[in-house]
Amino acid sequence: MFYAISCFLLWGLFPLYFKLLQDVGSFDIVLQRIFWSLLFLIVVLSWKRQWAWLGEVVRKPRVLLGFLISALLLSGNWVLYVWAVNSDRIVDASLGYFMSPLISVLLGYVILKEKLRPLQWLAVFMALGAVLWLTWMNGALPWIGLTIAATFGIYGLLRKIAHLGALEGLALETILLSPLVLVVLAVSALHGKGSGGFLQASLPSQILLALSGPVTAIPLLMFARAARRIPLSLLGLLQYISPTMQLLTGVFIYDEPFDGPRLTGFMVIWSALAVYSLEGLWRLWSAKTRPASI
Repeated sequence: MFYAISCFLLWGLFPLYFKLLQDVGSFDIVLQRIFWSLLFLIVVLSWKRQWAWLGEVVRKPRVLLGFLISALLLSGNWVLYVWAVNSDRIVDASLGYFMSPLISVLLGYVILKEKLRPLQWLAVFMALGAVLWLTWMNGALPWIGLTIAATFGIYGLLRKIAHLGALEGLALETILLSPLVLVVLAVSALHGKGSGGFLQASLPSQILLALSGPVTAIPLLMFARAARRIPLSLLGLLQYISPTMQLLTGVFIYDEPFDGPRLTGFMVIWSALAVYSLEGLWRLWSAKTRPASI
């Protein structure tokens, strides 16, 4: 519970963190996140003397390809999220993380051939109805929320079927992205852009960029440890802490609009999540209270 609540609280504070980096471009922030995450994970793996897995993985091209795709999805999710935060679209970004559990359910049905129960189908169709409502009322798809939900949902699917632990998987994703990141940083430096905006940023921003490595990696590692120790139904309920904090931050701290059709759409999403979560808790409770067969 401590690990789960801590990681979700940290993720919920991310808008406040990235708002402090408005003098750095969204793409440059993600480059710095990957670079400093790589350094941080190298230190952690060296401290734990946990490098043996890498020699086995490099001989498995399909595993490398899977983690490369998941790394690209995660980095794309980061770029859009940071851009949304610094473009005063925090509420739109929070919609994506509210929707991601339902996207994961749908992906499980389509890709993993998992069977959906009637109330799960109801939750999925309610979410679809909310998207159609927001599209109709706003005259455009809520593309920020949908893209964030889709990229995070597919990323979660790829990590679910992967065969590496949390630390090793995150390290491999970062390692696979590092050549591209280092090339971009080198080209930026040669063209006088200061290593992806780092040297041109203010001193406080440079410190925040350097800290973005552990700030990125630690919650992900805490999440993985929590997932192994508490029921997934409980973890699923706790994960709504993050988008709720992000939504409240956008509305009450940064005065983003949240009324009319947008509020109605969110209320339908919340109702869908309530149906999905309560159905899961009911099945868990029923399984625990059902008498054992002789």
